[in-house]
Amino acid sequence: MAPYLGSPDEPAINGMKLKLRQIECSGTPYEIGFKHGREATSQVHGTIAFYTSMFQTSSKLEWPQVRQIAMDFEPNLRRKWPRYVDEMQGLADGADVELADIIACNVRTEIAFGMFSDGCTALSWRTEGASFLAQNWDWMEAQKANLVVLTIKQEGKPGIKLVTEAGLIGKIGLNDAGVGVCLNAIRVKGMDATKLPCHLGLRMVLESRSREEAVRRLEEFGIASSCHMLIADAEGGIGLEWSSSDVQKCEMNGEKQVFHSNHFLLEHPGVGEDTQWIKDSGYRVTRIEELAKQLKGAPTKQKLFEIFKDESNYPGAICRAQKAPSTSASLFNIIVDLKAIRGDVTLGRPTEPEDFVQLAF
Repeated sequence: MAPYLGSPDEPAINGMKLKLRQIECSGTPYEIGFKHGREATSQVHGTIAFYTSMFQTSSKLEWPQVRQIAMDFEPNLRRKWPRYVDEMQGLADGADVELADIIACNVRTEIAFGMFSDGCTALSWRTEGASFLAQNWDWMEAQKANLVVLTIKQEGKPGIKLVTEAGLIGKIGLNDAGVGVCLNAIRVKGMDATKLPCHLGLRMVLESRSREEAVRRLEEFGIASSCHMLIADAEGGIGLEWSSSDVQKCEMNGEKQVFHSNHFLLEHPGVGEDTQWIKDSGYRVTRIEELAKQLKGAPTKQKLFEIFKDESNYPGAICRAQKAPSTSASLFNIIVDLKAIRGDVTLGRPTEPEDFVQLAF
């Protein structure tokens, strides 16, 4: 079995060559976006190529059609969240693409009504000495080459470190105020373009100074399509199950834990369809809770990493493999301690690590 590579005392990674591009961005929103686009130009183009193919396959949409739909979001985004549009414009200019390309990447969940079949398993766990937030992020292997680690510094807001697909300005990570967020895809029909797109909602969480502030801000705007956001700080976590019309909250259990995968765990009035669209989603959320119960002693990053290496129900496991019938694999694992305000990112399936990056301020 592959070893756990991360340690606060050992930033060297056994001589492994770094593969995750790390980019530091600061300044105005436009300047932040421009640095992202300029330094990750090839990865941004790779993301656009990836989603061009995805939309053709999953939604029968050609990229010009996707761009056109995406620009329908632009007036509302510019009116309500102009900083995000400025950052996306800078990103487009830096990568030498059009604003429509970048908006399309950032609202790809909404355009496809959550039809993409990525599966992820996540947990938060507050203990006396730590507050962990962790997940395997699962998606198609072809997109792994386009992942980047961004450090974002902007005036008047917390510093951010996140792992994202190049071209997307919000995803999974933590900030220097000790707030973190993970994402689980959920497929439910419906979209409301007047609300905040899912990935921009993740960015808003990372610009918040507490879990409560993040929840309050998201509830003010609503999320445009279905997803699950697991939000945590030093005091623990909360899961927000969004549809385009409502939000339900997964509170911590008696052990101060929240577990989630890729279907609604709570009742959503008016949502009549079966949300367990990835048939192993129920298995994975049950399995990760069982493994947490079996853990001996207090959780540590290394013990949690072992949980995320679990291959039971392969290939539709917590440590997922892209092998039929599964169409995706675990592309990275992230484990953060929001009391210590630091995290570890392992690229690739946890059983087959390809790179390691520490997130620390």
